Amino acid sequence: MAGSASRSLRLVGMAVAGVAVAAAAGCASSSGSSTAASAPAASASSAPASSASSASSPSSAASPRAVGGSTPSGAGSTSPGSAGTGLAGCTTQGLQVKAGNSEGAAGSLYQTIDFTNVSSASCTLYGYPGVSLAAGSPAAQVGAAAARSTTDAPAVVTLAPGQTANALLRIVQALNYPQATCSPTATTYLRIYPPDETQAVLLPFKSTGCTSESVKLLTIGVVQAGAGQQ
Repeated sequence: MAGSASRSLRLVGMAVAGVAVAAAAGCASSSGSSTAASAPAASASSAPASSASSASSPSSAASPRAVGGSTPSGAGSTSPGSAGTGLAGCTTQGLQVKAGNSEGAAGSLYQTIDFTNVSSASCTLYGYPGVSLAAGSPAAQVGAAAARSTTDAPAVVTLAPGQTANALLRIVQALNYPQATCSPTATTYLRIYPPDETQAVLLPFKSTGCTSESVKLLTIGVVQAGAGQQ
């Protein structure tokens, strides 16, 4: 994958995988087109040593907002967003979210998530997407939402119509952990909140997550310009 974020996140992934307890073979994962998220929070889980990616369409049904103006668990971060650009922030409805390139290394899967502006106007993205693993119908959170990598500082990314930005997701394999610690369970989606949005996209993505929220399997980097590459 390209960029300093990819290389730095790989090093962090190797360190985490080194202290994890190896238990079984890696899980098989795949990704596909996204659907509207119907359950609230995002969740975190694990993924396989390999995954196939395909385009996803944006979510159209809003996820419930938490009481008091707070965002759902795992929702993306804000500030300053479009400040100084004169442009509005990109909305979930105006973005196509899909899984980009992926690569397995040192007990982890590195998965890029691409955000393409499919609206008719330029918009901005800033900071971190909210990402988690989910399962069931309606989809429900599994484990903890993705922690944020602080390797790279957030920067405003402007997307003209048709342009793409990406964020790098690291997923540690759940089977690296003892069953008693992880409580592994199958998951079927990545739930993704674009930065500053409380409406999520469900991206089909088969994986194995940890039911226990004490196990942090996911780490997400900041949004950067361009499509994700290996």
